[in-house]
Amino acid sequence: MLAAPCHAGEVEVLHFWTSGGEAGALAQLKTSIRSKGHAWKDFAVADGGGGLAMTLLSSRVMSGNPPTAAQIKGASIQEWANAGKLANIDALARAEQWDALLPKIVIDTMKFNGHYVAAPLNVHRVNWLWVNAAALKKVNAKLPTTWEEFFTVAAAMRKVGIAPLAYSGQSWLDLGTFETVVIGIAGADFYRRAFMQRDPAALDSAQMEQVLLTFKRIKQYTEPHNKNRDWVAATASLIKGDAGMQLMGDWAKSEITAAGKVPGVDILCTAAPGSSGAFTFDIDSLALFKVSAANQAAQQDLAKAVMGKDFQQAFNLAKGSIPVRQDVKMDRFDECARQSSKDFAASAKRGTLLPSFTHGMGLPYATTLAIWDVIRQYWNQDSMSAKEAMRRLAKVAAQAPAPR
Repeated sequence: MLAAPCHAGEVEVLHFWTSGGEAGALAQLKTSIRSKGHAWKDFAVADGGGGLAMTLLSSRVMSGNPPTAAQIKGASIQEWANAGKLANIDALARAEQWDALLPKIVIDTMKFNGHYVAAPLNVHRVNWLWVNAAALKKVNAKLPTTWEEFFTVAAAMRKVGIAPLAYSGQSWLDLGTFETVVIGIAGADFYRRAFMQRDPAALDSAQMEQVLLTFKRIKQYTEPHNKNRDWVAATASLIKGDAGMQLMGDWAKSEITAAGKVPGVDILCTAAPGSSGAFTFDIDSLALFKVSAANQAAQQDLAKAVMGKDFQQAFNLAKGSIPVRQDVKMDRFDECARQSSKDFAASAKRGTLLPSFTHGMGLPYATTLAIWDVIRQYWNQDSMSAKEAMRRLAKVAAQAPAPR
C-alpha cells in the first residue's frame, strides 16, 4: 500500500461560494490541491455578495495573518496590491503562458503595475434574464427584448397567478438590478460615463431619471414576502414555476442544473432587456497574499490549478460561468454558456465589455458601497423621488476618488 503524500504546505482560501452549485464547483479545486499533497483549510463566509467576507479579510491581513488566497474582485485586487499585501506570481504566469491564454481585459484586472498578483477562475455574465419556459408558454408570450416588453410579460404572468419576478431580500440584488437597467435603458457609453468616470452631467440627466423610474417600476412585479430569503431561494422559486422571470448573473445556472433542469430548455436565458449588445462581466479570481516560505509552493500550486485547462472546464461546468482561458472547448457546456461565450467575444470586439461595479469589478469598494446605499434607500423608500436619488448619486461621485 502506498503511503499518503506528506503535506507540502497548507492552502487557506477565503471565499463566499456556499450555495449548492457553488460548493460543487469549489470541490473541484479542493480535490486538485489535495492531490498535490497540500492541506486545504476552508475559510468560507456565507454572505452572498461578500461584504462580510471583505471585512473579515481586512481583519486577518491587518493582524499579519493573511489567508493564502482570497476571492476578491478587480478593484479590490488593485487596492490590496497597492497596499503591498499581494505576492508576485509572474514566474508562474510566464511558465504557464497566461498572457497568451487570457483576454487583455482580464490580464489588466489580474495585474498590478504590470505584475500578476491574482489568478482568474471564470467569467460570469451579470446582465442575464432567466425565464421559466412553462410560465412563458402559459401566457403565450415571447422572450422580452425591451423593458416595455418585460412589463407586458410581467403583467400577463401576474394575471394568471404567476409571480412575475423572482427576487430576494439581499440588497446587493437591488444594486445589480439597477446596474442592469442602466445598460438596458441608457447603453454602454452612458454606463461608462456615469459610473466608471462618475460624470456629474450623466448622473444628473434625463436618461438617469428614466433609468431610476424604470428601476423602481420593477418593484411592483417582484414576489411578495421576499425580504427574508436569499437569491438561492428566489432562484428556486423560478425553477418551480412559482415565479416567471429572474434578473440574475449566470451563477443562477448552477442552481438550475443542480435542480435537474436544462438551461436554455426548461429555464430560458436571454440578455436583460435592452442590453443584447453589451456584456457586463464579473470575474471570480483568487488574489494571492504574501505568505510564509513554507506555504509558497502550495500557493503556486493553487494558482497553477486555478488556471489549469481541465480545472477551468470542470469548475465552470459546475459554477454556471464560462472559462476565462480562451482555449477551452465549449462542446460540453449548455446552450446558455455557449451563447455567453459568443457574446463575450463579440462584446470584446465591439468594445462593450463592461465591468460590473455591483460585483466589485469597476469601482473602489468604498465608492460602490456609497452608490449601493443610495440605491438601497431609493428602492425601499417610496417617499424618495428619482430626482433626489440623482442628487445623492452626484454627491457620491463628487466625494469619490478620481477614476484611475
